Order: sequence, then C-alpha cells, then structure tokens
Amino acid sequence: MKIKIYRTIILPVFLYGCETWLLTLREKHRLRVFEYRVLRRIFEPKRDKVAGEWRKLHNDDLHDLYSSPNIIYVIKSRRISVGRVVHMGERRGVCRVFVWKPEGKRPLGKPRCR
Repeated sequence: MKIKIYRTIILPVFLYGCETWLLTLREKHRLRVFEYRVLRRIFEPKRDKVAGEWRKLHNDDLHDLYSSPNIIYVIKSRRISVGRVVHMGERRGVCRVFVWKPEGKRPLGKPRCR
C-alpha cells in the first residue's frame, strides 16, 4: 500500500516540472538520496538472521525490493516526451510557440506604467 501511495502521490508532486530541470551531479545525488530515504521509510529496517540485530537496508537491497526505475531515469524519460514537440511540423502552433524567438531588442530602463 505504501508503494502505491509513493507512486501515485509523492512522485508526481515531487517531479512536477522536471522536464525543464538542468541536472548537475550534485542535484542527481540529492534526488537519489531523497528516493532512498523514502524507500527506507517504506520498507523499514530488517532483522539480520545471523546476528539477530536490526539493520538499515543498503541501497542495493532497496534496489532489489523496489524494482521500478530510479528517479533519474524517470526524469530523463519525461524529457524525451517534451522533445517530440520539436520534431513536429513547423506549421503546428505548439511547435511555433516552443521554438519562437522574439525579434529586436528591448528598450533600456524601467518599462512605462500603463
């Protein structure tokens, strides 16, 4: 049940607008830390059978338990869907708005109050 909540509520809210993000190595690391932190809360610590002690799950264990693609892969796949707009015909309105560049220069200074 917790995994369903994570996939349907937390991920969409967290990844809102991720198609436009520029991912640096630091941001990728932070995203993975967030994902593993949430998954550790969901799957909870496990009891070690040999030592009889509680231990936190390592990243490899979490990856085995949660078989869905990681958060970085999800962001990259969402970016590809935005790239389809560029490949549309130039006559379509969506492509014209996406590729449009204004001509001329803006005047210097503060804009007039109208």
